[in-house]
Amino acid sequence: MSYLDKVVGRNKIASEKCGYDNAGFIMTEKHAWHSGKQTQANNGMAEIGVSQAALVEPRGEGGRKLPQYIAALTATLGALAAGSMLGWSSPVIFKITQANSTDYDFDVSQSQGDWVSSLINLGAAAVCFPIGLIMDALGRKKTMLCLVAPFTLGWLLITFATNVGMLMAGRIITGIAGGAFCVTAPAYTSEIAQDSIRGTLGSYFQLMITVGILFSYVVGSYTTVFVFNILCTIIPIIFGIVFFFMPESPNFLVVKGRNDEAKDALIRLRGRNYDVDSELDTLINKAEEAKNNPVSFLSAITKKTALKAILICYALMLFQQLSGINAVIFNTSAIFASAGAAIPSAIATIIIGVIQVVATFVSSLVVDKLGRRVLLLFSALVMCVCSTALGVFFFMQGVHGPESSIVQSMSWLPLLSLSLFIIAFSLGFGPIPWMMAGELCLIDIKAFVGSTAGTLNWLLSFTVTSTFNSLNKSIGQGQVFWMFAGIMLVGFLFIFFVIPETKGKSVDEIQIMLGAEPQTQSNSNTTKK
Repeated sequence: MSYLDKVVGRNKIASEKCGYDNAGFIMTEKHAWHSGKQTQANNGMAEIGVSQAALVEPRGEGGRKLPQYIAALTATLGALAAGSMLGWSSPVIFKITQANSTDYDFDVSQSQGDWVSSLINLGAAAVCFPIGLIMDALGRKKTMLCLVAPFTLGWLLITFATNVGMLMAGRIITGIAGGAFCVTAPAYTSEIAQDSIRGTLGSYFQLMITVGILFSYVVGSYTTVFVFNILCTIIPIIFGIVFFFMPESPNFLVVKGRNDEAKDALIRLRGRNYDVDSELDTLINKAEEAKNNPVSFLSAITKKTALKAILICYALMLFQQLSGINAVIFNTSAIFASAGAAIPSAIATIIIGVIQVVATFVSSLVVDKLGRRVLLLFSALVMCVCSTALGVFFFMQGVHGPESSIVQSMSWLPLLSLSLFIIAFSLGFGPIPWMMAGELCLIDIKAFVGSTAGTLNWLLSFTVTSTFNSLNKSIGQGQVFWMFAGIMLVGFLFIFFVIPETKGKSVDEIQIMLGAEPQTQSNSNTTKK
């Protein structure tokens, strides 16, 4: 559902993958093409390495990939914990708000249950901004390991709550820990990944979120609340034990001047047969360049490339939360019932959870092949059509009644629209906004932009979930879905005209696509002459 680097000027280095990109500096034909200044010699050289697979010049994309997959999956165990936190309210709130509930020794009213459910959004929003500073001071790895403590504490408060206040406190604390993971895990994953698999590893974050939500739907529905809470408590502990053995981000280590440790981390992530020294030299050179040419934070964030990156990052978070995903999920049971499917609500939510996991997994397989832009366009278009269809169904149901022949004749429509909507969201707007937020920014603003984008995302989530029922009553359920469809149409146009394709691109290529001058290439040409 990440950032705040407040690394004014001097942290402009190493990963320049803007929080979600491993640092590496390579100039290819695309740089020269965009600048219109390539020489004939450059053309001949670029022809050898136009494809993504051939981006192996100084840093050699050949290194081992398995250690990077393992490190990324281990890091995203924190996302699994966050997913279980997000999915917890679906099976639990219904149970504990029943009049005859014995799960806790105190009563929970429906309004209190709504607050218990939504407080994680506020906790997550509150932590997104400061976690960037902590992440830059302690490192990505240590910060994530430190989050095990509040996550465990929060779940213990939820498990052994003796009153509603204690339950709410536990939800706020787990929200803080979960929100922090939404910043640190994507940053860590992107900084350890090579360009050719950066998108795949970046999508693991959202994949594990959906797995955690599905875990909550399944286990929470068929165990007692106490047992479910204990199992949720164990997840962050397992993460801490396993992630303890993973390497720190090489980019962070170089920023801190710990070059020997950075080399060891690169060897662990790329293998001993990989040209570690070349990549390390690139990171060190960028660090020295940033140190020797300090830029104020205000100057860094007001550059044309930075402003465009910020616009894209915030817009993607806005479209993600205003896509209507929460409205669709909230109506899961009603939509299944409208389609004539005699399926219990618990089974309906599990089916949706399975669809999310499968679609997000497919996205992780194709994001580095089809590209971010294509998946976002597809996602926005399909979600727009599906929201329109759902709006038509609920509008007709409101006008003619649920038992009318015209509504009965289209009973298949909501179930089909629901399934396609979830698939489209999970392929594009689910995982990619978090990924793109890092890829588009330089390291001197990446944490600030990522953290504020995360804060915006959580606040929008809280706003949508808390106002959805009121909107339904005030303007009608069908009209609400049409509103979401209109927003996604605007999102489609925004993606088409504004967002560049970052698939397989280095940070320097991405910055040129955002409007930066290819200075290094120009310098290189001058030298050759």
